[in-house]
Amino acid sequence: MSWLEKLLKKYTLDLGIDLGTANTMVYVRGQGIVMQEPSVVAISDRTKDVLAIGEEAKRMVRRTPLDIRAVRPLRNGVVSDFEVTEKMLQYFIQKSIERYAKFKFAARPRVVIGIPSGVTEVERRAVNDAALNAGARKVYLIEEPMAASIGARLAVGEAGGSMIIDIGGGTAEIAVISLGGVVSSRSIRVAGDRLDEDIILYARNVLNMVIGERMAEEIKLSVGSAYPLKKELETTIKGRDVLTGLPRIEKISSIQAREAMAESLSIIVEAAKNTIEQTPPELVSDILEQGIVLAGGGALIRGLDTLLSQECMMPVYVADDPLTCVVRGTGMLLDDIELLRRVSVISKYDKIPS
Repeated sequence: MSWLEKLLKKYTLDLGIDLGTANTMVYVRGQGIVMQEPSVVAISDRTKDVLAIGEEAKRMVRRTPLDIRAVRPLRNGVVSDFEVTEKMLQYFIQKSIERYAKFKFAARPRVVIGIPSGVTEVERRAVNDAALNAGARKVYLIEEPMAASIGARLAVGEAGGSMIIDIGGGTAEIAVISLGGVVSSRSIRVAGDRLDEDIILYARNVLNMVIGERMAEEIKLSVGSAYPLKKELETTIKGRDVLTGLPRIEKISSIQAREAMAESLSIIVEAAKNTIEQTPPELVSDILEQGIVLAGGGALIRGLDTLLSQECMMPVYVADDPLTCVVRGTGMLLDDIELLRRVSVISKYDKIPS
């Protein structure tokens, strides 16, 4: 490490960011995970000003006056609104610097950002440019399954095969990793948000009720399951009756929630099976011995590990604290610059990061 790198390390606050469709998490080197807020921005249509970001903005969803929009600038794991994403990133980066920088005039941070493995060159470029414009000195883009594998402490640098399924809000990332690279992978835009939409459709078509995104998410978390439970669960659903338009309260069980999510869960299972089919036999043998690791918020769906194990005919384990695997992986890479350079995604327009 040169004297300049040592000086920058002393005066720089390096950040790892899991820029998720549903939530954004920030890891500060030396501090750990310091921020976890919804990826939501409230904007005034009249003045075009940003009124709130994160938790405060999420509380405004579907509850704002006509001239205020609460938007999610990332859809299916990719940037759908560049300017809003840039402002959101700037907010998280500046907030981290203000809270945790040791010196008032700290150098601009290096930032490691997890991105879906299936994004296009244009989408990748959008994230990179948004982070640079938001105040980053250097941006490293890491594919989410790689970051999740590192965060789950899988031996990604060894010759043996490791398989991870990272189910976030917008995408499900499935990858087999060996020797610090992705051998076979799938990135599908069927994940937590799609499951919420399934529950909303089920409520309308079967229960004749209109419910919102937050209610659907609550149902998924409280009674959602992918496999029959020993003791089925039940919760209350609140919404509006389709026929009368008046408020209505109804009961919904884990059996009904499972029925609502069945088709989307089967797509994730099929993608996992297809990934295994494309994996060399030697690595399949390693995975059979070590098992598949589940990460991301989707890993918390009851019985999903059992369903995948039964369908893929392999042991499946849920990672420790699956929600934070990606951001922990980006943070761990901040302390291993050689591995970071090795696994970071290089754009055809970029020079190799230094």
